[in-house]
Parts: sequence; structure tokens; C-alpha cells
Amino acid sequence: MTDEAEHRRLIVAGSGIAGLTAAIYAARSNNEPLVLEGPEPGGQLTLTTDVANYPGFPDGIGGPELVNNMKSQAERFGAEIDHGVIADVEPGTPHRVELRDGTIYTADALIVASGASARTLGVPGEDELMGYGVSTCATCDGAFFRDEDMVVVGGGDAACEEAAFLTKFADTVYIVHRREEFRAEDYWIDRIRELESEGRIEVLTNTELLEIRGSPEDGIEGVTLARHPDGHPTEKLDDADTERFEMAVGAVFMAIGHTPNTEYLKGTGVEMDDTGYMETVGGDGGGQTRTAVEGIFGAGDVVDHHYQQAITAGGMGCKAAIDADSYLEDLERAKDASVDAAAADDD
Repeated sequence: MTDEAEHRRLIVAGSGIAGLTAAIYAARSNNEPLVLEGPEPGGQLTLTTDVANYPGFPDGIGGPELVNNMKSQAERFGAEIDHGVIADVEPGTPHRVELRDGTIYTADALIVASGASARTLGVPGEDELMGYGVSTCATCDGAFFRDEDMVVVGGGDAACEEAAFLTKFADTVYIVHRREEFRAEDYWIDRIRELESEGRIEVLTNTELLEIRGSPEDGIEGVTLARHPDGHPTEKLDDADTERFEMAVGAVFMAIGHTPNTEYLKGTGVEMDDTGYMETVGGDGGGQTRTAVEGIFGAGDVVDHHYQQAITAGGMGCKAAIDADSYLEDLERAKDASVDAAAADDD
């Protein structure tokens, strides 16, 4: 721990696909980025055992392998990768960045690519089988469980959208929702009811997941569920009206939302929506990843709560690095002009 600040030209917060892509581009622009890995090194992709939809890998690639390859690529061009976790940011010229261990940096520019963490239930079997039948991304992993029965946990737009997508592969998709009514938009509710009438989806309302059974070697064998006529059965497990039952399924998809990792940006002036996702300029042309604070840029799932794909995160990381490079060049020119002006005054 030290009170002395080490200065960096550019800091990248996060080491998922967005952060590492930003690091590769920034390093190739001689901006010598420092990548702070954050609390989840490698991001969400490290939970995916086989990435089949990332361009350039016709046979797929393991999520951790892809991340490690990108780290090596970034380091090859001069990026430095550290295990730090940001605790606080004070915007300024330069920005002050403090880590949880007390280390302090200053930086001319900061790319925030700290991602969004998928919410999970914490039930037995969930952590052990994550990536082996338990997933938080239907688009990423649905095709691996073709012709299996699948469970989707949730009752909002994301759950309905993922369930509808999974009908392309599943024998039957079971939506497990703890209440009677969905929280999704009417469009998605109507779509789910349509698929239910076709026998492709079965909705289990007032039902919650209690346990996931299986092993990393053999995948998921089945799940244990609880149902109560008034909903929220885990709060009423001793109630006589609560029914426990088991189902044989091949995959479980958690669709109960994400939490953007932006806690350390509160009070900085960076604008965020009601759920904590960063708001960037967007639009056409350059500067799309700029925020309301000069020299702070956003990329990946910390901004994008819609697509949330590795390839879109990589694209945003590229944009952020290019935007940051333009900002740093402007900053350098302004400093040079100031020095020249001061020298002229001395003459």
C-alpha cells in the first residue's frame, strides 16, 4: 500500500474480451496500457467451456483459452496486465485510480470494460456445473444441448427471449418462474404463450429451482424444484401446500439479469442508467464510447445490456481504444501548445 501515485498514459479496467481488445489496439498505438483484471479475470467467457460462435475458430475454442491467447497478444504489443481491482475513481487531469489494496495510479485516460456479472441463485450444484450444463447465455451455449429438455430460470424479457431462442434446439424448454405473473413485456408473453400452445415450451409458474444434480464429467442429470400455489415456494418449504418434485433435464440457463460492475464510478460524473449500466455518446462517427467525463470511455457489457456477446464486446473495445487514442493525441497537442505559448512569453 502506498500514497504515492504511479502515472500511466492509459488504464483499462477489465480483462474480458472488451478490455483485452482495447489493450491490443491501445498497445499497438504505443499508449502502453495497464490492464487491471478486476474481480473476475477474463470475464464471463471464462465460464464457457466451448466458444463456437467467435469468428475464426471453425472447431470452436475454449473460453479460457481464447482469453489467455488475447492476453498474450496484448502483452506482445506492450500491454501490462495486473491483478488489481479498482475501488475508486476521482476524475481529473489526470484521473486518480485507487485499487482495493491501496495502490494508487493516475491516468490520462481510462477505458472502463469491467463487464456485467450474471446473477445466479446460489443453489447446490450451480457453481460446480457452471459451464457443464449450467449457463448464463443461451445464445452462447444452447446449441450444445440439442434435443435435450432444458430449464430457463426467470420471468422477465431476458428469460422469455432465451427460452424462445432455445426452442431451436431443445426437445422441450421449461420456464421456471417463482411468481404467477411474468414481468416481461406483452410481446414476449404472447410469444411464450404461442410456443407453449405448440408444445415447445412449458411454463412452470410459482416454482423455484432448489438443486441441480450432475457432474462436470457427465453433465446435468436433473433438477429439484419446489412449487407453491401462492408463489415464492423457497420461503414456504415447510408449508403443507409446497410440492417438491424432480425433473430430468440436460441444461439449465439462468436468466435473472446481470449486475454491471460500475460501483466504483459512482460520484464521478459518468452517467449511468437506473440499473447501473454506463451511458456513452453512441451515434455515428468517432467518439462513440466517450462518456460525460473527459478521458473516460466505456466498452463491452458494462455498457451493452442488449447484445452481450463476445464479438460485440470486442468491437466496442476496439472503438474505445481508438477513441482514447484520439483523446490522448489531442491532450498531447494541447500540452505542447501550452509549452510553446509559455516559451514564447519568456522570449
